[in-house]
Amino acid sequence: MGSPCILAIDQGTTNSKALLVSADGTVLARASAPLASDYPAPGWAQQSALEIWQSVQTVIADLLRQQPGVEVAGIAIANQRETLVTWDAETGAPAAPAILWQCRRTAEACAALHSGGMNPVVEAATGLAINPLFPASKLAWVVREVPEAAALLQAGKLRAGTVDSWLLWNLTGGKSFATDHSNASRTQLFNTETLEWDAELGRIFGAPLEVLPRPMASDSRFGETDEDACALPAGVPILAMLGDSHAALYGHGVRGPGIVKATYGTGSSLMTLTPERIASRHGLSGTIAWTTRAGTAHAIEGNITVSAQAAAYMATMMGLDDARALSDLAETVPDSGGVTFVPALAGLGAPHWNDRATGSVEGLTLGSKPAHLARATFEAIALQVADVFTAMERDIGRTLDELRADGGASANPFLMQLQADLLDRRVLRRDLAEIGAMGAAAMAFETIGHALSPDPDTHEDRFDPRAPENRSAILEQWQAAIRRALRA
Repeated sequence: MGSPCILAIDQGTTNSKALLVSADGTVLARASAPLASDYPAPGWAQQSALEIWQSVQTVIADLLRQQPGVEVAGIAIANQRETLVTWDAETGAPAAPAILWQCRRTAEACAALHSGGMNPVVEAATGLAINPLFPASKLAWVVREVPEAAALLQAGKLRAGTVDSWLLWNLTGGKSFATDHSNASRTQLFNTETLEWDAELGRIFGAPLEVLPRPMASDSRFGETDEDACALPAGVPILAMLGDSHAALYGHGVRGPGIVKATYGTGSSLMTLTPERIASRHGLSGTIAWTTRAGTAHAIEGNITVSAQAAAYMATMMGLDDARALSDLAETVPDSGGVTFVPALAGLGAPHWNDRATGSVEGLTLGSKPAHLARATFEAIALQVADVFTAMERDIGRTLDELRADGGASANPFLMQLQADLLDRRVLRRDLAEIGAMGAAAMAFETIGHALSPDPDTHEDRFDPRAPENRSAILEQWQAAIRRALRA
């Protein structure tokens, strides 16, 4: 049967992935299942909670078909964050669609809280500025606007949580209702100093705290699989749960301050550890990276709302097959010809935080070609990351030497070299698409006394910055375009 393995789940916005990982770092099997999102109104974004769970069941079954008879010592979960799932405690049926992290349906409610002077109180407790990205305002919206959820709340049967809690509930047949501190810290209802749900935050948002899961350390034993839940046998323990960005930081081997991790996905997340709990003064978020037996690791983070999704969007607008085709087109020109694209397609996230901002293209002339617009799109992805990186340096008060990249779009060497050039810092990329799953697996192995070795089949790519003559011009044009987007 061989040595025990960890089954690591990485439940993301566009797909659910899973790995079977052995203690020597070898990936024995991998599986993926796609997920669709729905956009029923301008600014709204949601998914089927049942389809999220079914996709996870699918990848688990796929792994076990690839490795029949494998001994699974435990499960680790990395998940899309800030997405809110609500369900019936008796039947397990969702009470409403899962409201995605990208959803802006509560923008007006959040603006009203800002106007009412609530932001300093919320930010002091959570490290997070009031924003519809976070689940607090979403939960208030659900119990106010969804009659089925309101009825369940009245009957004491409503349950609500982030995706990790939803998966845990289903894996354990409803026996375990918990979340980890990293996911809890992203709800805007969790006090990151006391490590508890905060009654004052619940009152501010109008969100019922009694429907929320029990917060636990990220390396807790969260429960065991139910025999009818999935293809796994009963009794397999869930040994680690982290938000996907936190898991990626852990997967990069970061255990102390000084290194920035960037995940290039639908949106992007940059995160770096801090020596203690700090409040950002430059548009970033304080967060809990993870909690383990060693204590609580704090971090600051910048969330970019539309990142690699900008390339897919622009490819569609230009009639190209996909982002790869857009990248190939971008590489046919040496620069963007003065064209700047601001991909504020769902507002602007960190460090600007403006929900009303919309996308714009500037600098077009009769000499502009589709290739210039394509290149401007990839520049925009890299420039948004550079803005957050710079904000981190200002918050920390020191120069940060390198960026460690992961996520689907990091596989594009053109983008990674462009990032190094525009950031003027070294970029390191591990040749492993599922770095979040691997980070969660590493934590799970540690809970059972194993140190996960690096995967012998992966390597690290290094992109050193070059000195393009037009870097200053690109940065100046970008900042001017951002200022105009923020004023619009």
